[in-house]
Amino acid sequence: MPRSTPFWWATRGPLAWPQLPFAMLFAWVSALRRLAWRAGCLRAQRLPVPVVVVGNVAAGGSGKTPVVIWLADALRRRGWTPGIISRGYGGHALVPTEVGPQGDPALVGDEPVLISRRTGAPVWIGRDRPAVGRALLAAHADVNVIISDDGLQHYRLARDVEIVVLDERILGNALPLPAGPMREPLRRVRQAHLAILHGESSARTRHAIGKVNTARMSLATGRFYRLQNPAEQTDAAQLQSLMLKAVAGIGRPERFFESLRALGLTPRDMRAFPDHHAFSARDLALDGADALLMTEKDAIKCRAIAPEQTWVLPVDADIDASALDTILEHLHGPKAA
Repeated sequence: MPRSTPFWWATRGPLAWPQLPFAMLFAWVSALRRLAWRAGCLRAQRLPVPVVVVGNVAAGGSGKTPVVIWLADALRRRGWTPGIISRGYGGHALVPTEVGPQGDPALVGDEPVLISRRTGAPVWIGRDRPAVGRALLAAHADVNVIISDDGLQHYRLARDVEIVVLDERILGNALPLPAGPMREPLRRVRQAHLAILHGESSARTRHAIGKVNTARMSLATGRFYRLQNPAEQTDAAQLQSLMLKAVAGIGRPERFFESLRALGLTPRDMRAFPDHHAFSARDLALDGADALLMTEKDAIKCRAIAPEQTWVLPVDADIDASALDTILEHLHGPKAA
């Protein structure tokens, strides 16, 4: 997956046309592969505990990480003991590796470290998801449900529940990769157990996803905390009088900037970087500003190089209560009752 959104993904104009032959080939191979798994020609590997996959059908920042964090906390409140597996995108680990709250993002990826810090659940990463799941369970025998961060298209891992996080704003021209952002057609959402709709969805999108169970989602901002001392917190009102700089290296940087504006903050300098960007001290220099504002995902990588006046904005997924009921209906066993 590209770390930044190619400009031709925005429309179906002539800039996307040279990519169409590759896009058609990608769509054909993906469909054939999906059919082979569903027909049993290729055999999925099942773990000894239920698996919930949280994924999407388009490349880009749909909001999966906040959903994974929400789900881990929600299941724990209902008596489950979740473990979380991830590809560890942006890291370099080649074998199943456990991720702790102080893990090295260069080795295991930034999102798994953030998930570990926010949930306290066991988090393991690796390219082979069935192997990663087995390694997690071998190390944490009390875990009785696995949440797979992304992996909707990783059909080799059998799943009990599929959740698709869908943000219409990242669908762009709705063409297959590489002409557009689509990993799978939008109608693939119909096969999921639940679609979590991040933001507004048009009638066209709702028609495409059919009668799948849906739940609404928004992101709720918390209090800013100082990167060098998370116990020190502040409100947006206390930052309004300062000259601010904001940086974001996430799937949709504009979402972070929109959140700042909604809080009444108007940084004079807002800089967007590719997703999973490896920040340098120069990227984070104040450049005359009084304070630097960052996302929590970016901050994971930047504590050693960020200025003292760096403030981090955490976000939480606010999801309809019906979503958890739908998920629990498909998780077998006494705790699903």
